[in-house]
Amino acid sequence: MSDLSNFPISQKWPAADPSVLQLYSFPTPNGVKVSIALEEMGIPYEAHKVTLSDADVKSSEFLSLNPNNKIPAIIDPNGPDGPIGIFESGAILLYLAEKSGKLIGKTASDKAHVTQWLMFQMGGLGPMLGQLGFFSKFAGSEWEDKRPQQRYIDEAKRLLAVLDGQLDGKDWIVGDYSIADIAIAPWLRALDFYGVKDLVGWDDHKNLVAYLDRFVARPAVQVGLVTPPRD
Repeated sequence: MSDLSNFPISQKWPAADPSVLQLYSFPTPNGVKVSIALEEMGIPYEAHKVTLSDADVKSSEFLSLNPNNKIPAIIDPNGPDGPIGIFESGAILLYLAEKSGKLIGKTASDKAHVTQWLMFQMGGLGPMLGQLGFFSKFAGSEWEDKRPQQRYIDEAKRLLAVLDGQLDGKDWIVGDYSIADIAIAPWLRALDFYGVKDLVGWDDHKNLVAYLDRFVARPAVQVGLVTPPRD
């Protein structure tokens, strides 16, 4: 039996089976990346719901694993040198792909191309769409000055055009289905949650519309999107 006693987070969210990977998450675009990847890769895991409330993400137990107080985070009791804790969704995706040997391509060139599109999501698509959501659905939408909102509308349109062009004649972002798709597609789904699909001309991006439909139809994605459950 694996011993997770060195990880204080296990005191607040105790493991039922400490021998399997422990996921601490919530079903946001960043959170579901990891649950989807685990489902696609067939890695046994246990999911713990960590809400976005300060009582959870700013608790001493959670901060002991992720000092940046953001979900998702994992503990792998079967890490390369013993149990290991990891935070940041992109870093977790890379770790899981290396661990499983899946969804990162077959060659070094494949891996480089998958990684570049993963970074495109981490550094561009996610932050920009998140800001668009803030200025369209949440507190920023109440500001009289609409220049910030317009900035993120314009940038979202630019990024969507990049992706739509990349998908021309392709099923997936680069080569076979990969962690790049697992990173990107959940953020595209967020456009509906933010209520901004019309603002960014979503329906004009025919390649993206078909791409997201393909992604959501995958059985592992359907499970990952609701893991851990919100309720």
